[in-house]
Amino acid sequence: MASPPVVDAEYRKAIEKARRDLRALISSKNCAPIMLRLAWHDAGTYDVNTKTGGPNGSIRNEEECKHGSNNGLKISIDLCEEVKKKNPKITYADLYQLAGVVAVEITGGPTVEFCPGRKDSLVSPKEGRLPDAKQGFSTLWSSVLFDAILFAICAFLCIIAVPYQRQVASSGREVNLSELKNSSRAGAQHLRDIFYRMGLSDKDIVALSGGHTLGRAHPERSGFEGAWTKEPLKFDNSYFVELLEGEKEGLLKLPTDKAVLEDPEFRGYVELYAKDEDAFFKDYAVSHKKLSELGFNPSSPSSVNKLDAKTGTILAQSAVGVAAAAAVVILSYFYEASRKKMK
Repeated sequence: MASPPVVDAEYRKAIEKARRDLRALISSKNCAPIMLRLAWHDAGTYDVNTKTGGPNGSIRNEEECKHGSNNGLKISIDLCEEVKKKNPKITYADLYQLAGVVAVEITGGPTVEFCPGRKDSLVSPKEGRLPDAKQGFSTLWSSVLFDAILFAICAFLCIIAVPYQRQVASSGREVNLSELKNSSRAGAQHLRDIFYRMGLSDKDIVALSGGHTLGRAHPERSGFEGAWTKEPLKFDNSYFVELLEGEKEGLLKLPTDKAVLEDPEFRGYVELYAKDEDAFFKDYAVSHKKLSELGFNPSSPSSVNKLDAKTGTILAQSAVGVAAAAAVVILSYFYEASRKKMK
């Protein structure tokens, strides 16, 4: 792993230049959703127990970029390379996280505090650390598919088709509802397993899920198709509003989205964010910052200012002390001189 960059005035200037370049790029390409996804997927590999993975730019490595969950992200990596060439001083780790921050801001979302200084890594974690949108899907639908195939075989062979059809009609709905509850629980547990491993909380899980207000799913990348909201290039709280309003033609709800809605702990945040966008924006900004800094301990501007102020106070006190001591010495000198004259 490379050494962390020296975050001096020159580096901060390069960051601000990169921020402006990203604003122009994302605006012209309408690529905010995939830039946000890039930032999340680079950071979301963090393991709080082993202190590995996280926002270190390793997603650019061919091995990691080819992970199934990263399908399509080569597009955003290549787009960021345009900004990197103009600002070679900054690390890929900082660039990708800055791209995510800018993506949220220029689409109307909250301002997310960004602290530079992440170091790059060429070491990629093993595949499987990112959330799987299909979790909670396979158990239910594989059962339904099995029923359908078995019924078709029976019908084709003209044996016991009618009794089997009656059995499915009388008991299938009850079985499927039970499996649906189990699949939702499995989806919620999967999200907790992934995000708790990063060191994040239930509130973080739901707040970050609200990022699905941006973008759409592509079948060639995830196996799903469609947008979560009616305006997929606008960052607002409509993801939660749509979740509570139920299924709608043309809008997507992944199994993990349904898990967020149906888990009682998660649902409380969903209802809050649906009715209070300010609360969502506030919590989202905090959760996004946490995600972007997993395994990274920056010196925030406020702490630097406090340190400078403290140092200044100490120096001022020292100066006063030196001046006082000098005054005593000078007075003593004049006092002794005046005594000698009097003699």
